[in-house]
Amino acid sequence: MTDATRNSEYRQTMTDNIKKPKDVTVAKAKGRPMLTWVGKKPLARVRAYPAQAIERFDATAGKPMPLQEATWTDWPKDLPQGGLLYHGDNKDVLAHLLANGFRGKVKLIYIDPPFDSGADYVRKVQLRGAKGTVKIDGEDYTLGEQVQYSDIWANDNYLQFMYERLLMLRELLDENGSIALHCDFSKGHYLRLILDEVFGEKNFVNDITWYYENKPQFGFMKHLPHDHDLIFVYAKNFGGHCLNHQQVPVKEVQQQAVVAWDPVLKKRIAKRDENGDIVYETREEKYMGSVWTIPLVHPIATERTGYPTQKPEPLLERIVKVFSEPGDVVLDCFCGSGTSLSVSQSLGRRWIGCDINKGAIQTTAKRVQELMRGQTTAGVTSRQGDLIGTAETSQKPSQLAFATYRVNDYDLQIQHNEAVELACQHLGVTRTRTDSFFEGTQGGRLVKIVPFNHPLTPLDLEAVRNELKTRPTEERDVMVVCLGWQHDARAWVETYNRNRPVNKLHVVELRTDRKLGGIIKHEPLTAQVSAKRTGEGADALLVVEVQDVVSPTIMQRLNLEQGVFRAQITDWRAVVDCILIDTQYDGQVFNVALADVPERKQDLVNGRYELPAPLAGSTVAVKIIDMLGEELITTAQV
Repeated sequence: MTDATRNSEYRQTMTDNIKKPKDVTVAKAKGRPMLTWVGKKPLARVRAYPAQAIERFDATAGKPMPLQEATWTDWPKDLPQGGLLYHGDNKDVLAHLLANGFRGKVKLIYIDPPFDSGADYVRKVQLRGAKGTVKIDGEDYTLGEQVQYSDIWANDNYLQFMYERLLMLRELLDENGSIALHCDFSKGHYLRLILDEVFGEKNFVNDITWYYENKPQFGFMKHLPHDHDLIFVYAKNFGGHCLNHQQVPVKEVQQQAVVAWDPVLKKRIAKRDENGDIVYETREEKYMGSVWTIPLVHPIATERTGYPTQKPEPLLERIVKVFSEPGDVVLDCFCGSGTSLSVSQSLGRRWIGCDINKGAIQTTAKRVQELMRGQTTAGVTSRQGDLIGTAETSQKPSQLAFATYRVNDYDLQIQHNEAVELACQHLGVTRTRTDSFFEGTQGGRLVKIVPFNHPLTPLDLEAVRNELKTRPTEERDVMVVCLGWQHDARAWVETYNRNRPVNKLHVVELRTDRKLGGIIKHEPLTAQVSAKRTGEGADALLVVEVQDVVSPTIMQRLNLEQGVFRAQITDWRAVVDCILIDTQYDGQVFNVALADVPERKQDLVNGRYELPAPLAGSTVAVKIIDMLGEELITTAQV
C-alpha cells in the first residue's frame, strides 16, 4: 500500500469519526418470567457509531437484470439498495442499524450465536495447490472472540451478552416479523426464558428440533449422544407474523381421512360416504412439523467453507421460506460463513449480515459474490433440485449487488486482539477463557494486558486494584503487560507495591523490557504487482500481473508446524486465497471490477488479468487476500 493510499484512508477515517455518534433508545422487556443473573441490567440506551464503506460489489456491471420486486421505498436513503455486510461487534452494528433507519424494518431475524458449549473452535486452513498440501491452524473460529466470543464463557457474562442483543434485535423487528434463535442443550433452557422476557410468552411460535441423523455416534460416552439442535421462534406480535406452511414428502404412503367443515357443529370433521364410512385418501405429502431431519454439512460438500459450526443450506432454506416472503429483509448478526445470507439471496430476500470475525466477512463476501455472478448468468436462482421437498418455483433475486462496511473502526480492535494473542504466546501465558478480567496466568501470577492503543496509566492500575478487591481470597501477584507507560504510572506502582505482601504488580513493557520485550513486530503481506495499458482507443486493455506474494505469517506458522525443517513454498499462488481488482479506485471504497476466487482448494489464482482499460490517469487497485485472511492493497496509476 502506498503512502498516499494510507494517508487517504486515514483522512477518511478521521472524517467519519468526526461525525458525532448517536444515542439510540431501547425499550424495556415486559415479559414474564424473568431470569436473574449476577450483573443483569437492562439496556435502555446504547451509543451508535458511524460506519465506513470499505468494499462494493455489483454483479450486473451496470446492466439491467430481472429482479424480484422489493419495496425499497422504506430503505434508508444513505445506503445502497442491495445486500449489507458489516464487520464489527454486533452490538455496535445493531445500534448503527437502529440509528440509521432500520428500526421496525426487519421481517426475519435468524441468529446462530455462540452456544457456550465449552468448545474452542479453530479454523483449519489449507494452502492452495495439489492434494496433500499441508494444513495449518488459522485464526480462532472467531478472531475477536479471543476476548468475547470464544464459546468459553462465564455463565453470567454470556446471559448478559445475549440479553442485550435480543433487546436490540426486538427493536429492529417488523411488527409482523419473527426471530429464530439457534441453540443447543447447553444454554437452550436459559435462552428460552430470556426470549420469554424480551418478546413475551404469548409471542412464542415454535421450538423446532433439528435432528441430524448423519452425526457420528460413539458408545464409550457417559451420556446418550447429542444428535439435535433447537431453534426457538418468537413473533413480534403473534398472529400477525408470516407463516408459510410447507408440504414435505412422507417416508411411506399413508391413508388419511378426508376432512370437511360441518356448518352445524361449526368445526371440521371426518367426511363420510353414503354408508356412513369415513372417506380416506392416499397421502404422499404432509404439512411440515417441528422436527426437521436434515443432515449435517458433508465434509466434502461444495457448500463447505471450513467453519466447524457451519449450518446446512437446506436448514436455512426452511426457516427463510416458512417465516418470510420474497422481498422481505432478513438479518443475521452472527453470520459466520454466510449460509443464511446466501440462502436469502437465492430465495429473493433482501439481507443484512454482520460478524465480528474478519475471516467470516471475507468468506461470506466470496460466497455471495459467486452466487450473484451465477444469478446474472442464469437469470434466476439455480438450486440443486428440490432440497426441502417443496415445489416452490425459483425466485428472482432482490438484488445483485452488496456493500461491506466497518463499524467503529473495528479493524483496529482486531489488530489489538491479534497483538494480545502474540503477547500471550511469547510470554507463555496460559489463557483463562472464563475470567472476564484477567487474560490468564504465567508462572503463578495473574496476567492483565492493558489495551495497546494507549500507554499504561494510573486509571488502568486502579482498575486492576478494584478487581482484586472483589477477590478477597486472591493472593497471587499480577503481571501487567503494556505498550509504554506514563511517568505517574511508575510512581503509582512503586507506592502500591511498597510493604505489600500479596498482589504485587509486575509491569512488562513489551518494547523495552530487558527480558521479555521486543516482540511486537508484525511482518505484513508483501507482493510484486504491475499494471499497464496496452493498445489504443477501443482496443485498449488494462493488463494486471501479480509476480510474487510473500506471507511471513504463513511461513512462520508452517515453520512451527514442521519443526526443525524449514518450510518452502515453490508457487506463491499457494498462499493466496483470492485477488480482487478495482480499475478506478478512489482511495476509500474498493469497487470490485474483477474477482479471481478459485472454486476449489486445489485450484490456484490466475495471477494475470486483462480488463477494459479505464480512463487515462485512473488509479488501479489490487487487493490480495492470503489463506489466513490478511489483506494487502497495492495501487498504480495507468
